[in-house]
Amino acid sequence: MANIAGVDLGAGATKTVIVDSSGRVLGRGIARTRADFDAVALRSINEACAQAGIASSDIDYIASTGLGRYSLSMRDIQITDLTCGARAAHVLFPDSGFVLDMGAQCTRAISLRDGGRVKAFRTNEKCAAGSGGFLERICRYLEVDVNDIGQLSLTAEDPQPISSVCAVLAESEIINHVSEGKTVADIIRGAHESLASRALSQLKMVGFETSVVFIGGVVRQEGMVHACRECFEGDVLIPEHPAHVVAHGAAILGLSRYTKRSAAPADAAVTSESR
Repeated sequence: MANIAGVDLGAGATKTVIVDSSGRVLGRGIARTRADFDAVALRSINEACAQAGIASSDIDYIASTGLGRYSLSMRDIQITDLTCGARAAHVLFPDSGFVLDMGAQCTRAISLRDGGRVKAFRTNEKCAAGSGGFLERICRYLEVDVNDIGQLSLTAEDPQPISSVCAVLAESEIINHVSEGKTVADIIRGAHESLASRALSQLKMVGFETSVVFIGGVVRQEGMVHACRECFEGDVLIPEHPAHVVAHGAAILGLSRYTKRSAAPADAAVTSESR
């Protein structure tokens, strides 16, 4: 029985998912991303191994993805996070043809082909105002914990719109809201609604209809999910572990590659004997 690890080295956190030969998830791990990608990946892997009840030496194959995928020296293969997120979202929700991946660095809207392959995508990675990193900057300015804003957003009574598509100018709007005495909850809710509106624009560019699978670390904020469900014109489907979906996809694709590689010598032997 093989153990395959998918490691997603994202801008905010490094996530690991371990699957067995049947594709069953054995364990998950997460660690805050630091400059030493190998060290942070090992922490994430060790946490997933502990949950799976195995040692790190029991891992047979590692597929890396995310921002730091090329920097992981222990990898056997690297795969783009677009490909990984699309594949895992399809496995979790086979009937949905769209994926919205909102992480710390950027937000991506993806349309899928049959089998969970990427058909088209749009990303906002040129500006932090459309990503989870923008919410972190708001939290630092407002002096609130980013882990608290999901619930805080739901208590807003008068959401304050943030219209700028530039992170710097958006921060100026937030300063104006604070000077006008607006509550933290109303400002946070306005930020969530702003992100939802921009995400919908990206989804429409890839032909969005019916339903979308919402993945990424920002999905753990209840207020963000609520804002998307109010803004979007279709169903918003939430995986049980949204932050780990891309790592899950890396593990799934890594398993496919490992299985093919393991079968290759046997196939070659059969071919040789038949000649």
